[in-house]
Formats: sequence, C-alpha cells, structure tokens
Amino acid sequence: MGNGINLTEGSKVNLDVKTLAGIIFTILSIAGVYFSLQGQIAQLQLDVVRIQDQLAMNTEFRVKWPRGELGALPDDAKQDLKIEYLQKAVDDLKDDVDELEDELETLQ
Repeated sequence: MGNGINLTEGSKVNLDVKTLAGIIFTILSIAGVYFSLQGQIAQLQLDVVRIQDQLAMNTEFRVKWPRGELGALPDDAKQDLKIEYLQKAVDDLKDDVDELEDELETLQ
C-alpha cells in the first residue's frame, strides 16, 4: 500500500501536551456551547407555551367580559341597581300621567 497510514490497535500517537490541551479545550468549548444552546431553546419553548396560554386567556376574557359571563365590577352592579330604580320610577310616573289623562278626559 504505498504511503498510506496504517492504524491498528497497537498504533502509537505522539502528541505534545499543548496540542492535547487544545483538543480537550475545544471539545469542552463545543460541549458548553451545545448545552447553552439547548438551554436557550428549552427556555424559548417554555416562553412560547406561556404566551400561547396568555393569548388564550386574553381571548376568552375579551369575549366573555362584555357579555357579563365573567362577573361585573362592583361599580357596574351599583349602576345596574340605580338604573333599575330609575326605570321603576319612570314607569310609576307614566302610570300617574296615564291616570291623570284619564281623569282629565272624564272631567271634560
């Protein structure tokens, strides 16, 4: 086989310590970057899940709040009560006006 390199189980490799340290440092650096990226990807996936959950909750709130399906503010309840009293008072006044009109017709 010409100039080829034969590697066997008994082959020896001569490396100086500087090269070996460089290789180890490079491997550790690559592993560190890999795990750092994996952690960032996991965090981003978690953020996406949270955002999707918040979006779903916001959509539900946006639809149900105006309909009154999620309750009402205490001020809204007070206003509703006042409106009911005013409607009752207006109805009573209408009844009084109708009675007065009937009495006026009977007097003529």
